[in-house]
Amino acid sequence: MAAASSDRQEALGQSEIFLDFQDRLSKVAPVDRPVLLLGERGTGKELAARRLHFLSNRWEGPFVTLNCATLAPTLIESELFGHERGAYTGAEGRRIGRFEAANGGTLFLDEIGTIPMQAQEKILRVVEYYFFERVGSSAQVEVDVRIICATNADLPALAARGKFKQDLLDRLSFEVLFLPPLRRRGEDIMLLARHFGSRMLYELGIDEVLRFSGEAKRSLESHRWEGNVRELKNVIERAVYRSGSGRIDRIEFDPFVSPFAELPDQQEQKVGSDTEKQSQRGEDLSGGFRELVAAYERQLLRQALETSRYNQKKSAALLGLTYDQFRGVLRKYRDRLDAG
Repeated sequence: MAAASSDRQEALGQSEIFLDFQDRLSKVAPVDRPVLLLGERGTGKELAARRLHFLSNRWEGPFVTLNCATLAPTLIESELFGHERGAYTGAEGRRIGRFEAANGGTLFLDEIGTIPMQAQEKILRVVEYYFFERVGSSAQVEVDVRIICATNADLPALAARGKFKQDLLDRLSFEVLFLPPLRRRGEDIMLLARHFGSRMLYELGIDEVLRFSGEAKRSLESHRWEGNVRELKNVIERAVYRSGSGRIDRIEFDPFVSPFAELPDQQEQKVGSDTEKQSQRGEDLSGGFRELVAAYERQLLRQALETSRYNQKKSAALLGLTYDQFRGVLRKYRDRLDAG
């Protein structure tokens, strides 16, 4: 089993695809060249960058990070390269940037695709010639920095549209590593779920062994995990907190489903009103109790699906059912839903 060397243990896995990624990462770590990490949100790009640093010959040097998407374009150059006193309004003294702070170590640039073209030009010069000028200065500052970049954007497509410098892309992509999404990691899902859940039990002071019901386990393994490991962590911690024990019977994936959805009451009123109107019109109710209940259930299914835009997991939550229960009811009436 592979694990991160830092105190944050989210980089856990035993699936073949995960271990293959870790092998590739370990192989390129000692090679003092830029590495580009590509992956969906929540796949652990910063953890991978830290592992690259600590497995490299620069492990004793600084590891400096910058999320480029958090800065306004006008501030990115000052943040990366520093500035001199008076370089712009409010620059009251010299400030070193991230490149200088990372001298002798590694600079991790997350969301590299958001950097404006002018800053890209200066980064290219650092990669090629190992020097730059602070904002407001013409004096050259020499640095020895390894750059690791990450993004979930399509950089070749951005370069083709003139939004990213092709020369810089060429220099940054000595090696390109794709982080595997959680839905492709199979057996790692429950491994991570047990890890996050056990840690949450400890944090809450609950002295119990973590246990997942069969239904909860099936729900976790069949979920798409668009937010990957970060989403899994939130889902599991929330499940443990709400359970208040080590027994997890139900998984709620979407915390934004309102518990005050008017669906059941609206449907009861609608069915009651429709039944009353039918009686007043003298319509045939000879179908009997079971058929009326079945008709009501079909109406609930239709309303839930329409409200959730046909998202079955959200539909189940609206009706107060588990995902498996909802699918069972849906299979029961699928052939009759369209026909009403």
